[in-house]
Amino acid sequence: MPYTKIDELAVASIRTLSIDAIEKANSGHPGLPMGAAPMAYVLWSRFMNYSPSEPEWFNRDRFVLSAGHGSMLLYSLLHLTGYDVTIEDLKSFRQWGSKTPGHPEYGHTPGVDATAGPLGQGLAMAVGMAMAERFLAAKFNRPGHEVVDHHTYVIAGDGDLMEGITSEASSLAGHLGLNKLVVLYDSNDISLDGPTSWCFTENVADRYRAYGWNVLRVEDGNDMESIEAAIRAAKTETERPTLIEVKTVIGYGAPKKQGTKNAHGEPLGADEATAAKQAYQWAHEPFHVPAEVVKHFAELKQANEEKRAAWEHNLDAYAKAHADLAAQLDDAKNGRVRVDWDAVLPAFDGSVATRDAFSKVINAVAPHVPTLLGGSADLSGSNKTLLAGEDRFDKETPAGRNVFYGVREHAMGAMVNGIALHKGVFAYGGTFLVFCDYLRPALRMAALMKQPAIQVFTHDSIAVGEDGPTHEPVEQIASLRAIPGLTVLRPADATETAFAVRYALEHRGGPVALALTRQKLPVLPEVAGHGGDFARGGYVIYQHGAGDQLALLASGSEVQLALAAAKQLADEGVAVRVVSMPSLELFAAQDEKYRESVLPSAVTRRLAVEMGHPMPWYQFVGTGAHSRILGIDRFGASAPGDTVVREYGFTKENVIDIARDLL
Repeated sequence: MPYTKIDELAVASIRTLSIDAIEKANSGHPGLPMGAAPMAYVLWSRFMNYSPSEPEWFNRDRFVLSAGHGSMLLYSLLHLTGYDVTIEDLKSFRQWGSKTPGHPEYGHTPGVDATAGPLGQGLAMAVGMAMAERFLAAKFNRPGHEVVDHHTYVIAGDGDLMEGITSEASSLAGHLGLNKLVVLYDSNDISLDGPTSWCFTENVADRYRAYGWNVLRVEDGNDMESIEAAIRAAKTETERPTLIEVKTVIGYGAPKKQGTKNAHGEPLGADEATAAKQAYQWAHEPFHVPAEVVKHFAELKQANEEKRAAWEHNLDAYAKAHADLAAQLDDAKNGRVRVDWDAVLPAFDGSVATRDAFSKVINAVAPHVPTLLGGSADLSGSNKTLLAGEDRFDKETPAGRNVFYGVREHAMGAMVNGIALHKGVFAYGGTFLVFCDYLRPALRMAALMKQPAIQVFTHDSIAVGEDGPTHEPVEQIASLRAIPGLTVLRPADATETAFAVRYALEHRGGPVALALTRQKLPVLPEVAGHGGDFARGGYVIYQHGAGDQLALLASGSEVQLALAAAKQLADEGVAVRVVSMPSLELFAAQDEKYRESVLPSAVTRRLAVEMGHPMPWYQFVGTGAHSRILGIDRFGASAPGDTVVREYGFTKENVIDIARDLL
């Protein structure tokens, strides 16, 4: 269908709404919406399947504005296409309490599929979304019933493609042949500092061809016919993801600022905004949308709602033909875990590393969670993340449940976020705890979006030993606990590890990080029966007498140390209690009555024991003369693990000496 005057008016409406909102806020990034409006319009009007009345429609096409600073492009589209984003919302762009914050936020604005803005994160999350679509399609689709069949589209800029995370994610996307991933590259040769030629002269197209992508190019970002032809060609590709490089002019239409860095991150100003509108032949008051444009988008909305209705009809037929699969899909879509935990969780005895316990538990659970998808950043043998008997997730085996992310920690974190955002898949990644720093921005994004992304961090302390300080985490646990909304679980033994896996799979309100040991730990009989208490973050695992003279607090592998010390102190007549605290943030979130029952305020002599930076423990032990923390505020050392642990003072004898000093 040829493009007509109504299409030109629609593009101008996107551009001018963006200009007006940014001018009113006196803050924002007009350049991208002005330059990329034609490609966005073509995508949303000719290709995208979406449902403004059901923004979370499961089979919608996903759209990620990876260049999230251009958020007004997306907000203008959401308003015009009929989402619950009003003109008043556009007028309150970047203001307190607005639906239209400075960068798109998932869960805050209807129709936003991913929080974006930190460059590269959006594209990497989109790879995860495409992975989820591929996996679910392979698992659930049956002849005549393609209930999972959609694309993931991205608009990314030069800055996105400079970021290392996009190289990691794009490399894996090419390897996996994610043909339903289409990236529109807003190639305008300008970044915030100035021309990209100052720092970015690589041939992006050749790089993506080397990754195994299908690469197309549109020479004129205003040529909607060519943009449509490129997207149509991308949709016929069956083996590779597609990058469409669209050459645009940043700030298109603004005579003095277009094509310069001045159009990137600041309002145009009244005179330049007026001049840009004159270039668009636009003679309307601010925030005006012509009636014919309103009618045009209403027709597009109706057509999309009919597509959703047709899919729902097909889903009903699918449920009649494949009832068991339909029930599984419904559980997956809604994040339901149907596990008889008492029957499924294995029992442990002797000594077991918590990473090995995780492996046993996750493999026991996997048959009952059919859309569980595990992975690791080239450390599956060490992280113990493999699902036994399951295929590798790959081109030839898209229903495989083991993802080999390669040495790509940052992208792995973002891809797990994208899988979670897609919904329908329970996903986890894995690496060493010390390397959580490589994926910290993705962890922060998961917490910001409240996504149930799970990361398994093993080798959790200086007990790593011979590998030395480069591989021995010290500050990592403390830094993870500082991320709002991230639940950190550091189980004391194999039994607490089972509790941790259950919590991680059932918790849908945010990400979870598991910190697990390489070294073996004794299975503690005192833990049995405390599954509910574990989920509250801390509980009394041992108490002698009233336990009102001394409290020993610990997490992870140090709980056994606190227990051993407490039992000897009890033999000496000390009324001591030991608190296992697998999650400081969960415990802090409990009501005062529960916290007081575990840590009575009258028990002022407190000693916390953890092989990590002491900072997080001060909130529970205080800073007085009767409180101490046995922690680590320097880097580790290379020697056998037992030696390093002993030399850093983590012995029963040292704990007892400190306790006696407090008493």
